[in-house]
Amino acid sequence: MNSLVDAARQTRRFWLLAAAGAVVAAIGAAASHYMDVHGHIVTGMTNQVVWGLPHVFAIFMIVAASGVLNVASIGSVFGQAAYKSRAPLSGLLCLALLAGGLMVLMLDLGRPERVIVAATHYNFKSVFAWNVFLYSGMAAIVALYLWTMFERRMNRWSKPAGIAALVWRFVLTTGTGSIFGFLVARQAYQSALLAPLFIVLSFAWGLAIFLLVQAALYAWNRRTLPAEVQRRMARLLGVFVAASLYLVAVYHMTNLYFARQVEFETFVLLGRGGGGVFAWLFWGGYVVLGSVLPMGLLFRAQRDARAVGAAAALVVVGAFAWLFVFIIGGQAFPLEIFPGHVVSSSFADGAVEHYVPRWPEWLLGVGGVGAAFLLTVVGVRVLDFMPHDEPPAAAQEAR
Repeated sequence: MNSLVDAARQTRRFWLLAAAGAVVAAIGAAASHYMDVHGHIVTGMTNQVVWGLPHVFAIFMIVAASGVLNVASIGSVFGQAAYKSRAPLSGLLCLALLAGGLMVLMLDLGRPERVIVAATHYNFKSVFAWNVFLYSGMAAIVALYLWTMFERRMNRWSKPAGIAALVWRFVLTTGTGSIFGFLVARQAYQSALLAPLFIVLSFAWGLAIFLLVQAALYAWNRRTLPAEVQRRMARLLGVFVAASLYLVAVYHMTNLYFARQVEFETFVLLGRGGGGVFAWLFWGGYVVLGSVLPMGLLFRAQRDARAVGAAAALVVVGAFAWLFVFIIGGQAFPLEIFPGHVVSSSFADGAVEHYVPRWPEWLLGVGGVGAAFLLTVVGVRVLDFMPHDEPPAAAQEAR
């Protein structure tokens, strides 16, 4: 009798969660329609800041989609049993985050009904055209990867599919970083370091999302995550966060080495010339809250589930702070059209652009998160994505 009551309660909770995700996603779509009808004048975006807050959400979810698959790669490709049981959930989160990010990206472009043009006409000299194949290829490979894990007859192909997904996600994240790295017109972006930087950032962001979702699933099913698994994953996230912080530091130090980049670096790092908000977000949001504090929690309280969850949440907060500084700050800084000369005109040449996101942008970004949430909830309900941990004795014998 108690099991029937629990099952009914679980069903009600599922429909409530699914309805909440669907409502949030629908609100995001409605916000996009509002921008489509009235134009981007209703947003905080301008002729200089053309990629606003929705792009911060979209890039985060796309990069995290690549990184969250790292859990599956460690299990299937490198044979780590503790991670192998989490590979299906890792694949599901990859597809959900990728779909949510692409939803925001497509709806923010202004003419979403013309996506068929982008899907049928390609300029292969553009990195944007490459990403059409990278994103669709990623979805196809991960779907195939999940099939090899769920279909017993296909289990022997799981490792080759995992290797293909591992290689493809490296290529995909390289392409995402290259979108910015190839933008020669924006001195904030043009750097060969951005491709490897985005790869390392994806490790931290993806694992942080995975830990948060995994904790929610275990709480939902009234199960406790094995202490050893929690310790290993917390330690790994700490390593990824430290590596990300190191490469971000290298990126800025490299820019500071070049005289033409010093003015921009002081703009985002010291707040000079009107970049105060970016300096606060970088040092307070990314460095302190998003890196140093999580590392302290992850390396000193690995067995405390709440501390690990708080650290993962802070990594996500830091990711949004860094992306806002990187994407918005890079556009707000004035273009250097004529190096070595001061340019001034009625078009505000040489002036810092002040960008404040408005409510349609917030709703569209959150709508993408709602879509990813909905896909995850439905996927977990329909198929068995819940990790199945080995008993402690069996796990010890396996090691």
